[in-house]
Amino acid sequence: MKTIFTTILLIITSLAYGQSFEVYVSDAGNFNNPPWQILKFDSTGQNPTIFINTNLNWPQDIIFLEDSNTVLISNLGSNKITKHDINTGAYLGNFATGISGPTRMKIGADGYLYVLQWSGNGFVKRYNLDGTFVDDFTNVAVTQSIGIDWDNAGNLYVSSYNGDYVRKFDNSGNDAGIFVNTNLLGPTNIWFDTNGNLLVVDYNGTAVKRFDNLGNYVNDFMTGLSNSEGVDFLLNGDILIGDGAIKSVKQFDSTGTFIKDFIASGSGNLLTPNAVVIRNVTPTSTNEEKLSTPNIIYPTIGTEFFIFPEYIQEIQAIDIYNSTGQKIKSIENIETAFWNANEMSKGIYIIKVQFEDNVTHTIRLMVQ
Repeated sequence: MKTIFTTILLIITSLAYGQSFEVYVSDAGNFNNPPWQILKFDSTGQNPTIFINTNLNWPQDIIFLEDSNTVLISNLGSNKITKHDINTGAYLGNFATGISGPTRMKIGADGYLYVLQWSGNGFVKRYNLDGTFVDDFTNVAVTQSIGIDWDNAGNLYVSSYNGDYVRKFDNSGNDAGIFVNTNLLGPTNIWFDTNGNLLVVDYNGTAVKRFDNLGNYVNDFMTGLSNSEGVDFLLNGDILIGDGAIKSVKQFDSTGTFIKDFIASGSGNLLTPNAVVIRNVTPTSTNEEKLSTPNIIYPTIGTEFFIFPEYIQEIQAIDIYNSTGQKIKSIENIETAFWNANEMSKGIYIIKVQFEDNVTHTIRLMVQ
């Protein structure tokens, strides 16, 4: 029986599957001066532990590569992306070097790691997930670039901190001009919401600004922030965002309403949060279970998703869970790598991919 991923999407009816998670925070310390650290917190924002505090130099972003048991840290001060053990944080060497101040990192729909540069030529670089350099994807500079995301059409957007703008590139890396250049004072992280609006974390502007799909300013979506940087999303749609002015991580709901300080001011000696990353940890009765990065299905946010071709023959089934954690469907005989989510309700979905060797990968995806 031939099954396509559109079938999967048509039978998923709700968000979320009960999981525990950890929250990792990059602490830029005194910026170009230490102390620098990567902190780990539990799912309540408590019990801070130092995950990494060596071989760092002004850390900027965190990427977990579950299948290779590594975690990548971009270091603006050393021009390197370092590689560490995913469980202990132990330094394993350099993933990539010679980058002019690497800041944000994100895995794209093509499976490459996209890396922004704070200085140098300001181009967006691409790497294979083994650290092999691919190319300069763009050829127009974005100075002090520090925010990256894609829209539903695959266009790339990059924010410039000192330029106070967001530049757009098409899906081949060609320059499409300035998308936003108003109402910004030091933009950092950017992302698209479920309605196609662009959200921009405004470091010096005390808010997260919302712009429509033409780049017009709409409103201040989240307020009461200062020196904000680092964003990730809980399964219920709540938003975690670093607030450097009070040395904390704040929690907002999906409407932009403030809930609480998820990580208290100075917890774990936190000084300057500049990346917030949620890593899910799912209890399991199988031999092994991991929450994968986009090494199996990519990207993790969008409306079109793909399975890397080399995995298709190894997959036994894909299980879908509803909001109560009950399995509502099991899809077998996967024979295609394409998953179209255009007809789905927007939100976060949990899918379990079962392999022949009794290993299960749990994947968290956001349909926008």
